[in-house]
Amino acid sequence: MHTIQEIIREASELPVEDRANVIDSLLRTLNAPNPDMDRAWSETASRRLRELRSGRVQPVPGDRVFAKIKARFAR
Repeated sequence: MHTIQEIIREASELPVEDRANVIDSLLRTLNAPNPDMDRAWSETASRRLRELRSGRVQPVPGDRVFAKIKARFAR
């Protein structure tokens, strides 16, 4: 029987795509897939992409978003 540390070490040595598959598989054991939720997220992502591509909305740089979050929670 492998220890958790051995499993993590072995998994860390896998190619990046295999590590991603391991992570995805483990996460699915914690959060079972929900087709309705997946569909809703897909629709939201598609709508947001259309809004960006059309110029209807302007992207906000990540560093600005995180700065606002940090400032909000620093109070």
